[in-house]
Amino acid sequence: MTSPGSAALLEQMTALHPAEIELSLDRTFRLLAALGNPHLHLPPVIHIAGTNGKGSTLAMLRAGLSAAGLRVHAYTSPHLVRFHERIEIAGQPISEPALADALLRTLAANDGQPVTFFEATTCAALLAFAETPAEALLLEVGMGGRMDTTNVIDTPRLTILTPVAFDHQAFLGNSLAEIAREKAGILKRGVPCVVGRQHDDALEVIEAAAARLGAPLMVHGQHWQVWEEHGRLVFQDETGLLDLPLPALKGPHQTDNAGIALAALRHLGHDEATCEAALTRASWPARMQRLRRGPLSEAAPNAELWLDGGHNPHAAAALAATLTRLPARPTHLVLGMLASRDPAEFLGPLVVQVAGLTAVPIPGEPKAHTPETLAAAARAAGLAATTAPDVLQAVTRIAQADPSARILVCGSLYLAGTVLRDNG
Repeated sequence: MTSPGSAALLEQMTALHPAEIELSLDRTFRLLAALGNPHLHLPPVIHIAGTNGKGSTLAMLRAGLSAAGLRVHAYTSPHLVRFHERIEIAGQPISEPALADALLRTLAANDGQPVTFFEATTCAALLAFAETPAEALLLEVGMGGRMDTTNVIDTPRLTILTPVAFDHQAFLGNSLAEIAREKAGILKRGVPCVVGRQHDDALEVIEAAAARLGAPLMVHGQHWQVWEEHGRLVFQDETGLLDLPLPALKGPHQTDNAGIALAALRHLGHDEATCEAALTRASWPARMQRLRRGPLSEAAPNAELWLDGGHNPHAAAALAATLTRLPARPTHLVLGMLASRDPAEFLGPLVVQVAGLTAVPIPGEPKAHTPETLAAAARAAGLAATTAPDVLQAVTRIAQADPSARILVCGSLYLAGTVLRDNG
């Protein structure tokens, strides 16, 4: 009898979702115990939490550690095109047979009990990581930190807190201090933590949590600094100064993300060559990614096409700063957003950079804003806005009106994933 593929097994996991979600690690620890506690047999873990910059920081760490000859596992979410992207085994997306095997064993161990999709798939990932040798596991938090499913590692090698901003308030709290308290839940007694640029309210909470746990902090602006100078990136910590190329990942905000990655690599004892590789070899899809092939490029051959999955005000501010660095050209947004996001807050930082907006649905996503709602929000913010039934028609219309336009598809990682399926 043929074993079911990963798609069928993932569908089975979705059906196990509890009627109500309470933030707790009880289900996760129960399932891990049934699997033989794979979380106790992992390579050295670098645990990463924060609101924005987690993925980019992870990508730079992965590039640097891999260049140093280390086998690196990585866990990220959500995926863009295929679920396999979430679980990297020694630098490669998990194979279909390995994923199906881990999912099948996890389902069997769970024995039909209520469990969320993220809890079950995270347990399956930890099982796969534990059974394949590696020198490092880069573990990205799904949401929050304190009660996130990934927060089952008692003694990580290092923790990282990227900038804390407003996001997922319904689960994490309505103030920066409350959100920071949840993010700082990944801190562990005696385990060092690299802390990116923070608002004072968030940093105060992080420092208090670290003091209670005796967790040494390496804080941006205190223990290390990073800046751009004459087209180079300069990093300085207590051991000296590095003069490096700018990150391959686009946008001025990547300078801060690079600083976090460099502080981590320096703490782990890596040399300048590893640090340079972290910056120059990193790639991270749908983060100011230039699109150069596929139906969208064919529909707008003279346009400048970009894709970004940012979806909150902090990400929008980073996008706006990135646009100011690009050569002058009329910029048009193609926007799709989940209904849980506030389009007015997202558009606020971008209004002065944008000539117009076309709102689109997110294919296959019922919990998305309608194009009409997004267009109305854009008009209220002072933008000329229209709607289109999909991204291709939006891009086609913009290119017909302005063949040399800059077109930025943005607002949702789910929308970005649908774009990358055909235009990667």
